[in-house]
Amino acid sequence: MSTQNSEVILAQEQGATMRSGGAEKGIEAEFGVGTIKGTLVLTNERLIFVCTNEREEDLPGEGALNPMEKIRLVYSDVEDLGKIPTGKPNIFVPIGSISSVKGHATALERPSLEVTWGDDSGKHRSVFAETLMGRRKRNLNDWAQIIENLKAGKQNLISLPRAPSTDTLEGKVVHVLSDMQEKGVFEIEEAVEAEFKVDLDPDVVQVACEKLASQRLLIKYPDSSGDVFYRRASPLGEANPSN
Repeated sequence: MSTQNSEVILAQEQGATMRSGGAEKGIEAEFGVGTIKGTLVLTNERLIFVCTNEREEDLPGEGALNPMEKIRLVYSDVEDLGKIPTGKPNIFVPIGSISSVKGHATALERPSLEVTWGDDSGKHRSVFAETLMGRRKRNLNDWAQIIENLKAGKQNLISLPRAPSTDTLEGKVVHVLSDMQEKGVFEIEEAVEAEFKVDLDPDVVQVACEKLASQRLLIKYPDSSGDVFYRRASPLGEANPSN
């Protein structure tokens, strides 16, 4: 994880949408009316929404009626906290300034996080909703309890090794897994090839993943089908609700 002094990234939600002024409801939430897209980052000190220097990626859709459907994921590279532009439209919310945080998850709406906080310019309220709905054990609404624990000083964190440089294959793999979602070897291979314009062999990628798992930088998940999936480790630890 990249650090800035003692600040560490605990979780990321790439392609998150933000709507200010209140909780998203019904059709507006589901179809993104009046929203801003970016990456939501939780550190041990702040909640950060980054919507500058955006990148776009087309992902397979979730609709069973249209298997060719694509989701346009808009996100920002937030690997280095020190390189995030500090001005608007990016939002920086110190954990201590948050007066209320609620997680929402219903059958009709995407999981979301509703946050109220205050600063010198007044009181603010925004709802952040997730776009990625693939292989995951928990969702964005589960961040609420983690933030409450951070505010109360009750959140335990574990120390992780420093991520390798992106000059190495291992570093490239860690980088494309920064969304902290589970991916198979072929997904990781495609992501590295697209991001870094290289041509890879899946066997070489799997060796790199196994090495990173042995170093505790990746979590390995064998699937009942025989496939193996990997996710980037978090200082929150494997037992934390954000995993």
